[in-house]
Amino acid sequence: MTFEETYLNDNILDALYDMHFEEMTPIQEKCIPETLDGHDILGVAQTGTGKTAAYLLPILSMLDDGYADFPDGRSVEFPKDAINCIIMAPTRELAQQIDRAMQGFSYYLDTVGSVAIYGGNDGNRYHQELNALKTGADVIIATPGRFISHMTMDNVDMSKVSFFVLDEADRMLDMGFYDDILKIAKQLPKTCQVIMFSATMPEKIEQLAKTLLKNPVEVKIAVSKPAEKIRQSAYVCYEAQKLGIIESMFKQNDLKRVIIFAGKINKVKDVHRALLRMKINAGEMHSDLTQAERDEMMFRFKSGQIDVLVATDILSRGIDIDDIAMVINYDVPRDAEDYVHRIGRTARADRDGRAVTFVSPDDVRYFQQIERFLEREIDKNALPDGLGEGPEYKAAKPSAGRGGRRRGGKGHRGGKSRGKGRGNVYGNAKKRSGK
Repeated sequence: MTFEETYLNDNILDALYDMHFEEMTPIQEKCIPETLDGHDILGVAQTGTGKTAAYLLPILSMLDDGYADFPDGRSVEFPKDAINCIIMAPTRELAQQIDRAMQGFSYYLDTVGSVAIYGGNDGNRYHQELNALKTGADVIIATPGRFISHMTMDNVDMSKVSFFVLDEADRMLDMGFYDDILKIAKQLPKTCQVIMFSATMPEKIEQLAKTLLKNPVEVKIAVSKPAEKIRQSAYVCYEAQKLGIIESMFKQNDLKRVIIFAGKINKVKDVHRALLRMKINAGEMHSDLTQAERDEMMFRFKSGQIDVLVATDILSRGIDIDDIAMVINYDVPRDAEDYVHRIGRTARADRDGRAVTFVSPDDVRYFQQIERFLEREIDKNALPDGLGEGPEYKAAKPSAGRGGRRRGGKGHRGGKSRGKGRGNVYGNAKKRSGK
């Protein structure tokens, strides 16, 4: 299905043409018409499926029109001196990524303004945020903590908000923002359209969805398998052997552009210290760092000043680095989605990549679940000389008492007539882009 077949307005279609976007991804095809029809959306889709466009495009189209007539008879106007849309993101990095997408999609929208609000900024940036909130930027893209700070100081009028979007809701809950989200949501008008995206559906996400969403349309996109060009392998080993494997890997190869994922902050710190003792040029990334420290660490890694970054899952989504040569899972992720997100950091932009996972006895059954999801057995490497024998690759028995773990709407009826043909849309785009 093409974007032309929706009720997105001409200004949005012109921007998409300039960006060479023509065919919709599955998540866009399912979500855009339903959003234009005024429905709450619960979307389950991983990073890289096009979900940012799935919610931004219909919202921007309606805001540019200034009003929307929905199939259920409601007619909504979007005032120009108010906050009309709030998009929540778990991290500054994702907020910046959404903001960049916003700038591209809104290229021809002269009357739709936006501002990104997140921590770690200087006083000048804070005053820019404050001014945008007071004058009523159409779209606010924010991290929960910073937005709550503005709410606490009565800087935010949410009485006219028409759209509330939660992007990567599961990650926000993992980071402890559940109460903050509820606090923000309580200030929204009852008529507000709520759109929630999550890569996974744990119980707490289901609970949040029931609290915030009204008769939502559920859209679930199956988790994609990792790219075939990622060479996946594993070491079945004891916990005490993991650092020895890393040391051997780095001695045998000139490894650079490597991310090592560990499940907990304390383990990230321990592994980072061990790498420094091995004279490996490494840095660490986790939520104990200030935003300024995280920005500095990302800059150093992206610019090649450090070769290895040890990180929690804070780095597994929403980070655009195209030249990662290897991902090492120091711990086995607890579900297949997280495994896919982690190793998806490598083999991007037509590059090859490697993904190596350390599987301890306690993690065998989780890794076997991943293999079942992938529908393949991942190659097991022999342990380096001098480390002794590893454990047997046999699933651990579960402990006692523990169990195993639509519609196609027509789109927005209001707004500008779609009387212009495909040729006219193309012609307008070309004319404008030549200014």
